[in-house]
Amino acid sequence: QVQLVESGGGLVQAGGSLRLSCAASGRTLSDYTMGWFRQAPGKEREFVGSLAWSGGSTYYADSVKGRFTISRDNAKKTVYLQMNSLKPEDTAVYYCAADLWGSGTSKHSAYEYWGQGTQVTVSS
Repeated sequence: QVQLVESGGGLVQAGGSLRLSCAASGRTLSDYTMGWFRQAPGKEREFVGSLAWSGGSTYYADSVKGRFTISRDNAKKTVYLQMNSLKPEDTAVYYCAADLWGSGTSKHSAYEYWGQGTQVTVSS
């Protein structure tokens, strides 16, 4: 079992940056592939990126590639999503998720544990 709590969301102007954090409790974080997803009003939840448990491989959606970076600090049991060059279309609730020994898949159904989400709003 693992519990996830996101933080760091807020309101930012287009072109700005935010760093989201996902604090985990329970089982050791190093066993989990961590994913970030987002959901905008009226839209389906979409994959943002993931960081594999095994060797640090990262995967990103094309829409955020080159702008967003996922990292983790296993000792602090925290995963980060650094978001740069934000655009209004990045506005959404952002969720972190954990997949035990996962592959880094973009399918949200593969992730067993989810945080409650944090709102990110990018103004134009």
